[in-house]
Amino acid sequence: MARKDVLGRRGEDLAGHYLTAQGYRILARNWRCPSGEIDLVALDAEGTVVVVEVKTRSSLAFGAPLEAITAQKLARLRRLAAEWCRTHEVSGPLRIDAVGILAPPGARVRLEHLRGVSR
Repeated sequence: MARKDVLGRRGEDLAGHYLTAQGYRILARNWRCPSGEIDLVALDAEGTVVVVEVKTRSSLAFGAPLEAITAQKLARLRRLAAEWCRTHEVSGPLRIDAVGILAPPGARVRLEHLRGVSR
């Protein structure tokens, strides 16, 4: 597995643990369809389905993790969220969140969770 893939997997694991500790229930990880992939799908304490985009960086050399989420990426996430809901016959409240993780080697991990990044 490439170093980038290992870092991404670690970030998704950290995000999943964080969300679970916040009362979310993880419904899916790395869900794929022909249009793309969703990192995490969770259910929050209020019963809202939450599609979570996780961005992980080992340094700030190429910018902060959440800076990588562009308008184009958000549009794709909206389409993927709708596809996930159709596929799983889920209706009701839906939200898209982003989790940015900075995980420098040998240093403390920093995690930022933004709720409702795409309306």
